[in-house]
Amino acid sequence: MTQIAARAQASGWFFVHSCPRDLTSHLEWALAREIGGVVKLRWSPQPLVEGTVRAETGWSGPPGTAVEIASSLFGWKELRFEITEDRTANDDGGRWMHTPRLGVFHLRTDAAGNGLIGEEAVRAAISNTGGDGARLARELRLRLGEAWDEELEPFRRTADRDEETIFAVPSLHAG
Repeated sequence: MTQIAARAQASGWFFVHSCPRDLTSHLEWALAREIGGVVKLRWSPQPLVEGTVRAETGWSGPPGTAVEIASSLFGWKELRFEITEDRTANDDGGRWMHTPRLGVFHLRTDAAGNGLIGEEAVRAAISNTGGDGARLARELRLRLGEAWDEELEPFRRTADRDEETIFAVPSLHAG
């Protein structure tokens, strides 16, 4: 008997919180390169940063798509973005956040989108803080990416959710 295991499709959201108008086509080209298809985002003005626009879209594709997109956009100094990848049966979920001031941050997530800190990271935080509760709280906030959340929260509040998926990553089917 031959058995073919199909890899689960991943999905998530891509949020461009602010992008200079002049870079929008470059960003779409970078996304197209990563997913292997044409990308056309619906841009709207970003009221928090003059001269910038914002966009968001759902996506679906092979697991690992979010990290590939985040990696291709890493270092775009004027760009604020988040990309999520929901957990699948075989892969952890994740959230990547990027700001011009802080750079990129990754946090593993569970099925509900909650941030996960591994046991070893928690043990290290406890050990490194010498029993000081305030230092431990500060260390855990750092590991959860609180600085990125605080910087991006005003941009998240300007979002006007559009539930339509605008791009999908091509997938290969065994058969």
